[in-house]
Amino acid sequence: MDYLEFKIKCLEEFREILIAELSEIGFDSFLETEEGIDAYALAGDFDRSAFDEVVSRYSDAAQIELSEGKMEKINWNAEWEKNYDPIAVDDLVYVRASFHPSQPGFKHEIVINPKMSFGTGHHATTFQMLHHQGTIDHQGKRVLDVGSGTGILAIMAHLLGASQIEAFDIDDWCVDNGNENFDLNGVKTRMGLGTIREVNPTGPFDIVLANINKNVLLDEMGIYSDLLIDQGYLLLSGFYTHDVEDLEKLANQLGLKLITQQSKDNWAALVLQKN
Repeated sequence: MDYLEFKIKCLEEFREILIAELSEIGFDSFLETEEGIDAYALAGDFDRSAFDEVVSRYSDAAQIELSEGKMEKINWNAEWEKNYDPIAVDDLVYVRASFHPSQPGFKHEIVINPKMSFGTGHHATTFQMLHHQGTIDHQGKRVLDVGSGTGILAIMAHLLGASQIEAFDIDDWCVDNGNENFDLNGVKTRMGLGTIREVNPTGPFDIVLANINKNVLLDEMGIYSDLLIDQGYLLLSGFYTHDVEDLEKLANQLGLKLITQQSKDNWAALVLQKN
């Protein structure tokens, strides 16, 4: 099936915001460029009115310039190789693709071939989740990764010593890609397909990881809480800093206490603990 390609010139601080907004309306792959982002959507899945609404909403603030085209075929792996650089999260972990060499000086290394899945470590939310994971004892723990994407957070849990890991995503492409990445990193877990209600994971878990979006987190946080042991940790990201108040309010109602939070590029990440 043909892909629609949108070359979007914009201010640098709006790149990740636009990626997040467009991913919510059917876009499934993005490439960051020197001038902004290239965004791709299957022609059959493209919602013109939703796209126009997003562009209109950010047009002035982000100084958007837009061009549109169609691509009959694209070698996604070749595109990733040209545009995907390794990243480092402090000295905790070095995240690279299989075509990059290893780098000494890090406690851990993760190999991710992301294809069209979300979660390479480049996005501020994934970066912050990895950082928060490094502050929590995973040794011998049961970990649940909700909306796993590339599987990067589940892989991090494995490297930090988790004894059991359950991961799932609603996108079958992510499931296939996640399982490939699990194999690259020696993770025996297989990623499941579905929402948390469909997968119905069996608790309790010591740690629950959820890097999704505000609406899903608000809808599912009660389930996360029920699956946690007393004093267990819930790590959340995928939302903007101005959303923290709403999420913390619900968390408190569920007996979850905010332990720490951080922000990066207007994206927030929280560590909550069940009392």
